[in-house]
Amino acid sequence: MRMHLTKTACWLSGVLLCLAASPAVASPESVKQDKPAGSVKAAADPAYNVLVFSKTAAFRHSSIDDGITALRGLGAANSFTVDATEDAGAFTADNLAKYKAVVFLSTTGDVLDSAQQSAFEEYIQGGGGYVGIHAAADTEYDWPFYGKLVGAWFDSHPAQQNAKVKVEDRAHPATAHLGSTGERFDEWYNYRTNPRSTVHVLASLDESSYSGGNMKGDHPITWCQNYEGGRSFYTGLGHTDEAYTDPAFQKQLLGGIRWVAGMSKADCRPENGYKALFDGSGTTGWKQAGPGSFELSDGTLTTKGGMGLLWYDAQELKGDYSIKLDWRMRGDDNSGVYVGFPASDDPNSAVENGYEIQIDATDSPDHTTGAVYGAKAPDIKARDAALNPPGEWNTYEIKVTGERLEVFLNGVKINDFTNTDPTRSLQDGYVGLQNHSDGDQVSFRNVRAKTSSSRTGEVKGVLGKCLDVKGASSADETQIQLYGCNRTDAQQWTLPGDGTMRALGKCLDVKGAGSADGTKIQLYSCNGTVAQEWKAEGDGTVRNPHSGKCLDAEGSTWGDETPLHLWTCHGKANQQWALPS
Repeated sequence: MRMHLTKTACWLSGVLLCLAASPAVASPESVKQDKPAGSVKAAADPAYNVLVFSKTAAFRHSSIDDGITALRGLGAANSFTVDATEDAGAFTADNLAKYKAVVFLSTTGDVLDSAQQSAFEEYIQGGGGYVGIHAAADTEYDWPFYGKLVGAWFDSHPAQQNAKVKVEDRAHPATAHLGSTGERFDEWYNYRTNPRSTVHVLASLDESSYSGGNMKGDHPITWCQNYEGGRSFYTGLGHTDEAYTDPAFQKQLLGGIRWVAGMSKADCRPENGYKALFDGSGTTGWKQAGPGSFELSDGTLTTKGGMGLLWYDAQELKGDYSIKLDWRMRGDDNSGVYVGFPASDDPNSAVENGYEIQIDATDSPDHTTGAVYGAKAPDIKARDAALNPPGEWNTYEIKVTGERLEVFLNGVKINDFTNTDPTRSLQDGYVGLQNHSDGDQVSFRNVRAKTSSSRTGEVKGVLGKCLDVKGASSADETQIQLYGCNRTDAQQWTLPGDGTMRALGKCLDVKGAGSADGTKIQLYSCNGTVAQEWKAEGDGTVRNPHSGKCLDAEGSTWGDETPLHLWTCHGKANQQWALPS
């Protein structure tokens, strides 16, 4: 609302649980000692089914039986039924359709034949959920779809030992209960590739804290991603038998299962290039304007009193930028995030000169969660589908491009507003968190910003395939096509902010600056002509302003090497593009 005036399996840092061979040490999150498997509970979900698959064709982990027991217990306490099998015959379209999630529990080697693989691919593409635990990354090395689904394949591991874990995302339901850092005993996998560019990393290892890490200091260990219509969660933890009686690890598995099953929401888009404005360690660089305050505890800022504003005075955001932050309401509470306002000790300056992205689930449409306060209501249907309830964490992205402000909730766009007020500008100003009143309690974590107008990464289209330069050739007139994402330079597109899209040192181009349906989309030397101008629209299309037509994947079925051409805009799946963030 507007303001008016030892060998231990350990999660440390208070909230991270510590578990030795002896009983668990309780955390402040009311986790009791010696909790039986499955005693960890989440909010009530509708009933659903989970398939746990643990077939091994190579090394077999003794912890598989303990894992099945733990997952059955979690299911009994949290509204899902577990069917456990090592029969690959369960992978048929009809049978998989029964399940919201399929868990690969330390599977190893080649465990599915080609027909079973096809059935599982169709299941994921139809919106299914995948959870991979530990040796799930040591599985199906000759199946490219699976390698991308799990995120990275196993390479090697040193001896089992303690290592420090950094929790990078404390909003995802799999990691929100953990402290920002901790120490744990496990068998720490090295992976053949670093998945960070294509997945959202939830936790990583400090390679200086143990021996044998070989990933050059950036070592993801737990991650999630949206993949080809479905959802994927993987954790490298879970080698030891004892892991599955650890309430903190149980809660991580529960969070992963609930997320892939669609029972909770989170932003699992890849995230790179953000600078921490508030990382939980303190409020250096922040300044309170007006009454009230924020209480700092467990790396979390919680509103206290008001009306006031805690704003980041250490940096003015100029040009295009993206702000991400995590927030949680206690109940029917009120707060907001301000952007685009000038430096001032008067909180009303933010009201009069900036824009507020509202947090308040029960107010009128232009004053509710996701609204640009008083200016534009969110897409209520999209907002409601993306929103976690009070008591659970949510993630905002507030993205500014020129005078355009887009709001993403848990990775879903819920508002798209363009400032036309000549007395205001989103292109320069500060970010602030509102403390509304004594009766409102909203918490914030992990405030970060990215301020570059140039973006580089994959451009993803229909079926999760990528915009690709055929044959990775940089020759003029090379066909642009759709192809399975493979992280090569032929799929790395830079958007420098001038309207062009560039790969291999050249530009995405409409052949001959044509405007007819079917005109070839090609790579061509950058020349500043209208044939190389592109605009990302709020409906997910990418348009050439000169022709008024859209970047389109040819035809009605879209396999590898499907050509790209220009076509009349219709907004269907083959004209939907996700650009680098």
